[in-house]
Amino acid sequence: MIDAASSVRLVDQYCHGVLRTELGLGTFETYLGPAAGAPPASGTTFFDTQTGFAVRRWCPPLLGLEPHCPPAHYLARRRELGVVEAGRRLLRGTGIATYLVDTGLPGDLAGPAELAAAGAAQAREIVRLELLAEQVADTSGTVESFLANLAEAVHGAAGSAVAFTTVAAGRLADRPEPPGPGEVRGAAGRWLAGRRAGDGLTDPVLLRHLLWAALATGLPLQLHIGVRDPLPLAGFAAATAGLGTDLVLLHGYPHHRSAAQLAGAYPHVYADLGPALAQTGARAAAVLAEILELAPFGKLLFSSGARGLPELHVVGARSFRDALGRVLGGWVADGAWSRGDAERVATMLAAGNAGRVYGLPA
Repeated sequence: MIDAASSVRLVDQYCHGVLRTELGLGTFETYLGPAAGAPPASGTTFFDTQTGFAVRRWCPPLLGLEPHCPPAHYLARRRELGVVEAGRRLLRGTGIATYLVDTGLPGDLAGPAELAAAGAAQAREIVRLELLAEQVADTSGTVESFLANLAEAVHGAAGSAVAFTTVAAGRLADRPEPPGPGEVRGAAGRWLAGRRAGDGLTDPVLLRHLLWAALATGLPLQLHIGVRDPLPLAGFAAATAGLGTDLVLLHGYPHHRSAAQLAGAYPHVYADLGPALAQTGARAAAVLAEILELAPFGKLLFSSGARGLPELHVVGARSFRDALGRVLGGWVADGAWSRGDAERVATMLAAGNAGRVYGLPA
């Protein structure tokens, strides 16, 4: 282990807000699963996952309990403290100094300002492009007004947001280039004509138009990879090279090696370390070592990827620190790295790279 891993400040470069409501056992554990809101199979529990075990390892001491206490005891203590106080203790136990918050998820989630206050930290907003377009469509009556208002909304959001994000990365593989004006007007007309208020944006032409509009602002663009292999995005990476806009590949696990490979191949592409470590729990050090085999160390950024539960912010931060300490500490012990270099790289991964990509104050 190295001391820097346990003490370095963290920039959580991608996360969501936390729920404002009290949770019962069943609702709580759905957030431990691979998709928030999906229940476990009958007779099973999501506490029996790497994430569930990590929650029981890292979170109980922050609420005054022993590590690995039974879930029912933990949730009883959580209710005793109340959602506000429990959230405050958990978030302040992460060591996260800055949260970059995607505000595009539905639900009663705390916004960036609330998250910052609870965690005694800073927070900035990440704007989800699909939601922005849907909000514009709700107030635009014609194709011309929609496209004009959309351009204005993207420009306006860039003035206050720290980044844009999209879940449409999978639609960029076949046609990464920006669509032409006629294509865009036709797609907008079809979408608006058949759309009901609240319908999501799925049209591939409009999505490509929206992403290229965001790229033009110069803000970093975060691409959700999910369970897809990101290598087909090489065409989009090549098409956007030289624009001066950084791309950040989110949630690459289990294709984390492919994400690291892309980050190494293109100067403007970065890879997220978040759920790759938070979801693998006791195996996080092995996964981190695999990523560090392929990507330059200046191209990797910490995140928790947390959504809904402050416990997931804790797990993300503690899993990262523990994995980082084990991997770099092992290399120092073997004589492969000096301690000074290990501490420098730990600072880069934890906060320095994010500060450079997102233009954050030192």
